[in-house]
Amino acid sequence: MAKSIGVIVGSLRKESFNRKVANYLVKNPPADCTLEIIEIGDLNLYNQDFDEGGTPAAYAPFRQKVKSMNAIIFVTPEYNRSVPGVLKNAIDVGSRPYGQSVWEGKPALVVSSSISGLSGFGANHHLRQSLVFLNMPAMQQPEVYLANVQEYFDENGNLTKTETADFLKNVLRSFADFASR
Repeated sequence: MAKSIGVIVGSLRKESFNRKVANYLVKNPPADCTLEIIEIGDLNLYNQDFDEGGTPAAYAPFRQKVKSMNAIIFVTPEYNRSVPGVLKNAIDVGSRPYGQSVWEGKPALVVSSSISGLSGFGANHHLRQSLVFLNMPAMQQPEVYLANVQEYFDENGNLTKTETADFLKNVLRSFADFASR
């Protein structure tokens, strides 16, 4: 049976480099895996009052989609040495109501990128802190930090760096193995 892996992109920008990375991953799944982007842009800001009634319509399909996945890949930029608010909101929406987290036990991979040489290091590690609390085992090696990501794609959004393409395919194979354990 194929392993279903959800891909969550932490950027909503139309020409997001993170979305381009995620699209590459989705188009190059390892054998016996399917990858699917799970959209987070329509999720209302989490408010605990929603747990007591009046839950926004976008919450249920998001939670169900995450719950149906065997594993999750987070692809994120870095905002102020952390993850973007939209990604943190998605994490919060999926972790509530308390005791009903859809993230529970799902293997995770963190991919971070930046247009600078720092490659989203702060966001990557900050996200890993949340994953510990969510009981999501995160793959430790290989780590994925993509520096100067604006140089990776052509005008059509295609990944043009062969060494990065090969690296990402190897990461996906490693993650599929990790998620199977």
